[in-house]
Amino acid sequence: MAEHGAHITTASVADDQPSIFEVVAQDSLMTAVRPALQHVVKVLAESNPAHYGFFWRWFDEIFTLLDFLLQQHYLSRTSASFSEHFYGLKRIVAGSSPQLQRLASAGLPREHLWKSAMFLVLLPYLKVKLERLASSLREEDEYSIHPPSSHWKRFYRAFLAAYPFVNMAWEGWFLIQQLRYILGKAEHHSPLLKLAGVRLGRLTAQDMQAIEHRLAEGSAVQEPVRSFGEKIKSALKKAAGGVALSLSTGLSVGVFFLQFLDWWYSSENQEAIKSLTALPTPPPPVHLDYNSDSPLLPKMKTVCPLCRKTRVNDTVLATSGYVFCYRCVFNYVRSHQACPITGYPTEVQHLIKLYSPEN
Repeated sequence: MAEHGAHITTASVADDQPSIFEVVAQDSLMTAVRPALQHVVKVLAESNPAHYGFFWRWFDEIFTLLDFLLQQHYLSRTSASFSEHFYGLKRIVAGSSPQLQRLASAGLPREHLWKSAMFLVLLPYLKVKLERLASSLREEDEYSIHPPSSHWKRFYRAFLAAYPFVNMAWEGWFLIQQLRYILGKAEHHSPLLKLAGVRLGRLTAQDMQAIEHRLAEGSAVQEPVRSFGEKIKSALKKAAGGVALSLSTGLSVGVFFLQFLDWWYSSENQEAIKSLTALPTPPPPVHLDYNSDSPLLPKMKTVCPLCRKTRVNDTVLATSGYVFCYRCVFNYVRSHQACPITGYPTEVQHLIKLYSPEN
């Protein structure tokens, strides 16, 4: 039994395969970065919606663009993603003999580089969007936002029924691959590495020296530029490299802080945190004066500020406290991710339906 489990903590000398703990740790690093940065952006957007609301509404796209620049920078210069390089790992073309393996400083071949970038950046972005779509459709189906005659009703009902099983099969595929990796039956801990045609290995002393030498050369040597087109290409390349370098430096310095934020806001610690930071319930706020001249607020308390009609299916927005028709505020929040009155960043889960004794 000890012989079969020895490779879990120590890599084989022949292929220098990293342990399961190393590969899982590097996978969890970028997984922790995203929610931590998202929380920072959310705090900024709530403090100043006019200036930072744009970053909250387009967070997924901005994060994906910056993540692509970061990963492309590392894949082309260290043959590894940011998190893999942070843990001293590199990507090796599958099937290549040790004698023909390139140094990590040479970067991945173009085909394997773009495959790796697609699986590292594009696939997580699509997965996040798909999860949000499923959540939105589930909310619409629960509260019957779409009329029964909608042409999409049959489609999204089938999608909602199939999505949990597809997601379970996806996660099961990764779990089985990790179990095979632990038992020494596979050289990839993730099926995406196999699809990209690469495997993970440890950086050697020669790799580290070559990477340091390339960084020193890049800062000291200036290549001559001949034409205007080459000048533009060189300037864009330097700008992208500068952004990627700034991101990598910032993440390298703040990675432990981001891990702490991920732990602090994880669901497992919320109960303990609430018990430590519990404060007495504050008194209810004083009601606003509805005689205000603001054109956004109706004069009558029973009128929806969006449709200007008597409210139907009253729903309060938890971020601001204003009450609307459910259909009106649901469609508005889903489209703008903000409160119609205050502009505070808002999501669909902040909608709370109100039930009166008459209903």
